[in-house]
Amino acid sequence: MIDSSINKNIDRIALRLKTIPENPGVYQHLDASGTVIYVGKARNLQRRVASYFSHYDDKSAKIKMLVRNIYDIRVTVVATEIDALLLENSLIKRYQPRYNSMLKDDKSYPYLCITDEEYPRLLYTRNHKIKGQYFGPYPNGRILRELQDIIRQLFQYRTCNMMGNRPCMKHQIGLCGAPCAGKQTKEDYHTTIENIRRILKGDFGEILDNMKERMFALAADLRFEEADALKKKIHLLEEYQSRSTVVDTNVKDVDVVSILSDDKYAYVNFMRIKNGSIIYSFSHEIKKQLDETDSEILATVIPDLHEQTRSTAREVILPFRVADIPEDYLQQNADPKGDRRKLLELSLRNVEIYQKQCRHQRALTEGEAAPQAVKLLERIQKALQLPTLPMDIECFDNSNIQGAYPVAGMVRFTGGKPNRKEYRKFNIKTVEGPDDYASMAEVIERRYRRLKEEGSKMPDLLIVDGGEGQMEMARRVLRDQLNLDIPIAGLAKDDRHRTSQLLYGFPPAVVGLKPTDPLFHLLEQIQNEVHRFAITFHKEKRSKGTFRTSLTDIPGIGPKTAHDLLLRFGSVKQIQIQTLADLTDALGPAKARIVYNHLHPENPIL
Repeated sequence: MIDSSINKNIDRIALRLKTIPENPGVYQHLDASGTVIYVGKARNLQRRVASYFSHYDDKSAKIKMLVRNIYDIRVTVVATEIDALLLENSLIKRYQPRYNSMLKDDKSYPYLCITDEEYPRLLYTRNHKIKGQYFGPYPNGRILRELQDIIRQLFQYRTCNMMGNRPCMKHQIGLCGAPCAGKQTKEDYHTTIENIRRILKGDFGEILDNMKERMFALAADLRFEEADALKKKIHLLEEYQSRSTVVDTNVKDVDVVSILSDDKYAYVNFMRIKNGSIIYSFSHEIKKQLDETDSEILATVIPDLHEQTRSTAREVILPFRVADIPEDYLQQNADPKGDRRKLLELSLRNVEIYQKQCRHQRALTEGEAAPQAVKLLERIQKALQLPTLPMDIECFDNSNIQGAYPVAGMVRFTGGKPNRKEYRKFNIKTVEGPDDYASMAEVIERRYRRLKEEGSKMPDLLIVDGGEGQMEMARRVLRDQLNLDIPIAGLAKDDRHRTSQLLYGFPPAVVGLKPTDPLFHLLEQIQNEVHRFAITFHKEKRSKGTFRTSLTDIPGIGPKTAHDLLLRFGSVKQIQIQTLADLTDALGPAKARIVYNHLHPENPIL
């Protein structure tokens, strides 16, 4: 037992230890302020808690720090080891103790949610505030939106926030069956939602069988156009199924977990497998707090992952057995054969790649790794034959939808790290329609004319998000209009919108980089960051400008009031023929008089 020189509260703790039972349960260590600093589970609470205060010299430095800060101990006895596992997971999430290793907050991951409404919707979300059934988390928004797009092509479902009583434009273009107007029965709509739910769960077989049966029935009735449309949907679903299928469909419902670790971090990959298909796969980086072993980390994160993903699997495939996961909770398969072995190998490859990505990311962003970032900048200088080390790199990207709400964004990286104070947003002022080249020319001219007039430092390298055309536009502006000599590079993307090539020179030449190269990851980070920044600005502008009618031009009438009026009366023309009493019933007397007088300037009511 330790003495008071290590923990001055040891006498009180020693008395507390005598009251702790030898039952399974969960214990909490608290500091002097009453804050929970560690949560753990044990088959034998008395033995496990007492172990912290004996053989002190054999403990790691982090556990010694924990022991010195323990002021009180709280225990909860439970009936089974499974109860202890689940309670521990719940308490860690609630208190987020300083010394527990935890998964990244699941709210940062995207989900798809089927809402709990009379006519449910399918929503993209990163939180659990909406009532409904959640599917995910998914590794990133791109994969999730691709799945959402496939579902949108297969099924008609509503996306409106409020249901009216007449069909909207979504019905006219074939994206919604208009249940609001009675054009789709409630039973038929719920069948559609159930099919969407099955796809998200990975159950393709029954849906495909039903669709094929329907297709043959339509063909038998000589309704060939409808049969052909259904055939195209079947092919789309079969293609998606084949892309996600990795093993035999006899592997019905399993989870796969793998782990790699170093001194400071552990990296965990989790895969959900349903009928041989990967429903989703994502990886976590976990900072070690008490030098935990891989087995101890998995004993904590597996229940969390199981809960996050709402997994129904009763089998988990692992690289080794985890002692603290009861078999009644999950059947562990630590020596998989055949297809299950392939799944574990795939998970291990994923976690190896993720570990490298995390290490490269830290090398670029952590101050202690600055020399690594400088080496990457030196490589850029050498590869592009730049006159100076590119300590300041600026990158531009445009964003618009068919020319609407055109904007651009610029990010600056200093020393290989984002310099967010120097980010800039641009509203496109002189370009009409979707013209990326002209938009790029405008923002570059505005940016560097201003720097030139202010006498500010120019960047060491200018990167445009695009290929040869964007690079040429930038060169013309800098050379012909501004008489500036700033090195220009281009970052081109492939047809899947992924960083693929670094271009330099005129005519541009491809600078060879491997996707696993840390330099490639730095350039990819710059391109992803400018794209995120530009599209976020575009969404902000679009959300402010999307709803605008002649009603919103009336002083004192905002978008919400205008929206309510249109929802109630259908159009501005219909609003115009309403009496003052009708408008008063909808808006109240003050706003009704404002709207009425604006729409009837020849006969206002005072």
